[in-house]
Amino acid sequence: MEIARGTDLPDLLTSLGYTVTRVGHYHSTKEMDSLRIKNRRTWYRYSEQTGGDAITFLQHFCGRSFPQAVEDLLAFHGHARDAPAERSRQTEQAPEPPKPFALPPRHTDARRVCAYLKKRGIAPRVIRSFLDAGLLYEDAGHHNCVFVGYDKSGIARHAHKRGTTTGSQFKCNADGSAPQYSFHWSGTSERLFVFEAPIDMMSYITMYPQDWQRDSYVALCSVAPIAAKQMIEQYDQLRQIILCLDNDDAGNSACLRIAKELKERYPSISVYRLSPEHKDFNEDLQAWRAEQATMESEVTVGCQVL
Repeated sequence: MEIARGTDLPDLLTSLGYTVTRVGHYHSTKEMDSLRIKNRRTWYRYSEQTGGDAITFLQHFCGRSFPQAVEDLLAFHGHARDAPAERSRQTEQAPEPPKPFALPPRHTDARRVCAYLKKRGIAPRVIRSFLDAGLLYEDAGHHNCVFVGYDKSGIARHAHKRGTTTGSQFKCNADGSAPQYSFHWSGTSERLFVFEAPIDMMSYITMYPQDWQRDSYVALCSVAPIAAKQMIEQYDQLRQIILCLDNDDAGNSACLRIAKELKERYPSISVYRLSPEHKDFNEDLQAWRAEQATMESEVTVGCQVL
């Protein structure tokens, strides 16, 4: 187990046919630009919000069972009896065909979604705006939030699911989602605000609601700029791109990379960084809500009954 879990991921991925690249302190691949490999031993894919070690990589991307993945890694290290054959089969395994995109079935109401988002601090009027626009609904099977992305013709092409049960960390994109059409709002101004997650986007709008519909917003559902590029190319009026990614190592390094890429590709636009005070804008919103509650309590205590 120690040998398998300690596998050098850049070497393993190279042997599997991936083109491994270096991005700052991390490794990635040309085939999956949202993949990050840290310390050469652990991986995380931001577009799917999942990660792990070499064993989980083979399980997730190569369809191997846990015992098969361990055996493959032992073969990779030359410790299995049939190492050459196993490694050859692993390398030659054909990739699975992509699954067609389909929106999850819609629930008859959105009570669980509304309750969850209100608990996260999102203003009811902001929730209602996205519900009415068809950009948000509750799925029938698991009561997840479903954040929908449409193409210019109004056809749904992307869906990001977020669990609503207490303590749930579930979040992923629906199979077949086109990353360039992730959850977004199209306005008429020249400003585009770019976020990692839909809840961060709605949190920012809650804190800064003045004429928010005039601006454009996009949630990448990752740290890859594909959806931001699509917005820039689809809406000619956009001239100011404000990157609002998380205030952590991954978010900050992604901002530098995305800013460089956008300025090189679109010389006429200006790119800015708007960093949350905490890790992300939902944490900022939660702190803002707590501060408001404290101030209201202090005012009430200090009042004199007449």
